[in-house]
Amino acid sequence: MSVPYALLGLLEQQPRHGYDLKRLFDRYFAPDHPLAFAQVYSTLGRLEQHGRVRLDAIERAEGPERRRYAITQVGTKELERWLEEPLDAEPHLQASLFTKVVLAILSGRPVEPLVDTERHAHLERMRELTALRRTSTLPVALLADYALFHLEADLRWLELTAARVDELRRNLLDVPEVP
Repeated sequence: MSVPYALLGLLEQQPRHGYDLKRLFDRYFAPDHPLAFAQVYSTLGRLEQHGRVRLDAIERAEGPERRRYAITQVGTKELERWLEEPLDAEPHLQASLFTKVVLAILSGRPVEPLVDTERHAHLERMRELTALRRTSTLPVALLADYALFHLEADLRWLELTAARVDELRRNLLDVPEVP
């Protein structure tokens, strides 16, 4: 998730305080992984430095002062550019699961317990997301579907790897070292 662009998009609707931006970000984009307040304010600071947002008002009521931010024309153009530009197709040819499997083989550790542990963790997360999906609004349900599809792909990969682990082990251990 690109936090700066999400904040710009939320500010495009109307000027907002950091607290409101955090609340909306969590609601729309990360319902199970809330954004830290510090990240909101540090991101707003960087956006302000680059001329993408400006301080709209400082309100002083009971408690700390509240700073309200607004998107600038530069910020709007940057958001439009980002929305129009396709993202890099994921994933790249580097994945943590693959790295764990290769390191287990290279270190002489058994791969099967690693695959079983990962499979269990993925299935547990899928159960959580399925439950969330059933009780959520459409935006959160679609986000859960997105995550579920990725977890399903990881599970298929884990099954394939488990079936080919002996071949992979032979292939990795027979490769001469690079000088």
